[in-house]
Amino acid sequence: MKTNHPIRRFVLASAATVSGIVLLLALKPATDPAAASAQAGAAPQQTAAGQGAPQGGTAQQSGTSTVLGDVVQTQYGPVQVQLTMSGGKITKADAVQAPKGGTSSQKTELSVPKLNQETLAAQSADIDAVSGATYTSGGYKKSLQSALDKAKAAGGASGSSGKTGASPAAPAAQARVVTGTVSDTQYGPVQVRLTLDGKKITKAEAVQAPSGGTSSQKTELAVPKLNQEAVAAGSAQIDTVSGATYTSEGYKKSLQSALDKAGV
Repeated sequence: MKTNHPIRRFVLASAATVSGIVLLLALKPATDPAAASAQAGAAPQQTAAGQGAPQGGTAQQSGTSTVLGDVVQTQYGPVQVQLTMSGGKITKADAVQAPKGGTSSQKTELSVPKLNQETLAAQSADIDAVSGATYTSGGYKKSLQSALDKAKAAGGASGSSGKTGASPAAPAAQARVVTGTVSDTQYGPVQVRLTLDGKKITKAEAVQAPSGGTSSQKTELAVPKLNQEAVAAGSAQIDTVSGATYTSEGYKKSLQSALDKAGV
């Protein structure tokens, strides 16, 4: 019995070893931990990629905006201009308010489409007044300028984070439009608007001038000459147009007030 004892002990030890190996194999996880963690990490990456497309679409839509100018009260009624902007460019102009009733409606139907077209072409408030609709044209341009100022301010704020919005703002800051005070004459009010580049007059126009009967004829004769002289002289030291003394004097007074406002 003593000679067989070591062998029996060896057999028992071997059986215990085999049993341990079998238990270890049974407890081993069926899935590789590394593979499981890789699969778990794939889901959030795919979700993040899926969220990228809507963000890109929102950026494209935010490039178009609508800006509403101030309401400008005229002798025949309020005028208000609305602009649609895309990438700093005017894509649509519309008068959401304009004089109406009687002859005012006829003048509005005649002038507003022309003013809208000129705005798109000029991309600024530097547009001509429509003959026969002086007050509507003057109110339109004032409201248009206020809308452009609002669009410029909004564009400067959003463009501060990138070069695209900042680049077009630099040249626009140099040009400015200044309107002189209304000068009342014996035949009607006169008001001058100037476009300046720095302190240089690049354009002068009478947004108000006497009209009706012979006054209209004198205005058509005098105002273009006065506008040219104002640009050439760069000051209010211009000659009076013969036959239109009152209009000329009113023009020069309003011109001087515009220059004073501009600091020229």
